[in-house]
Amino acid sequence: MRSLWTAATAMKAQQLNIDTISNNLANVNTTSYKAQRLEFKDLMYEALKRSNLSDDGGRPVNLEVGHGVMPVATTRSFLQGNLMPTEGTFDLGIDGEGFFEITMPNGEKRYTRDGTFKLSVEDDEAKLVTSDGYYLTSEDDSEIVINRNLKDISIDLFGNITAKDEDGERVDVGKIKFVTFMNPEGLLSQGQNLYKATAASGEVNQVDAEDMKSSIRQGLIETSNVQIVEEMVKMITAQRAYEISSKSIQASEEMMQVTNNLKR
Repeated sequence: MRSLWTAATAMKAQQLNIDTISNNLANVNTTSYKAQRLEFKDLMYEALKRSNLSDDGGRPVNLEVGHGVMPVATTRSFLQGNLMPTEGTFDLGIDGEGFFEITMPNGEKRYTRDGTFKLSVEDDEAKLVTSDGYYLTSEDDSEIVINRNLKDISIDLFGNITAKDEDGERVDVGKIKFVTFMNPEGLLSQGQNLYKATAASGEVNQVDAEDMKSSIRQGLIETSNVQIVEEMVKMITAQRAYEISSKSIQASEEMMQVTNNLKR
């Protein structure tokens, strides 16, 4: 019976839907996390009778039956999360679109909106890194180095870093590289709040200060954009759909049992 396989596809799809929702809820407190949404498409149809119009009339519609559903994509919502104050010198929140660029140990580039940066001290120098120790990239594709004698570090809306030296003079330290993508939904999630550029995301576009439409806010971090109530409603809906599909399998099994008993 078609209904057995059709209902089975629905149960598998809703199980994956629950997995996606659970991941969103698990990351409700993850800095700059972007919620995912599972998308579905119906499977191919079997035409039992085709429409057949002629001058004398005929059948105006098809007689067809579907074969269920399939998950096709998980899209990520890059809507802005709330900016939460931390007063941390190296806590940076992005107000608007865009990403920070991170240099991995093997030299590859990754991108993040997680601005909880730290200082990694090496001899008399310190470098800005992520919580995992990956270097934050400057606009000239190098590491951002902060000398030991610098104090009162300030980061403006465009990512320019300045500080006071031993004489109290304000000096330039560097500028944070800020990038955008034509299609951020095409980025590949790598875990650790990092994304990888792909052909689907488009090429990396480095944004200069005069072209920036977003801003970098020192002392703030972006929170997760997961809406708990919305995710709970989705979970209940997916659970009910799963239960209904299981009922369809039970009903099909009972019909098959009745059919088998006809010969007795």
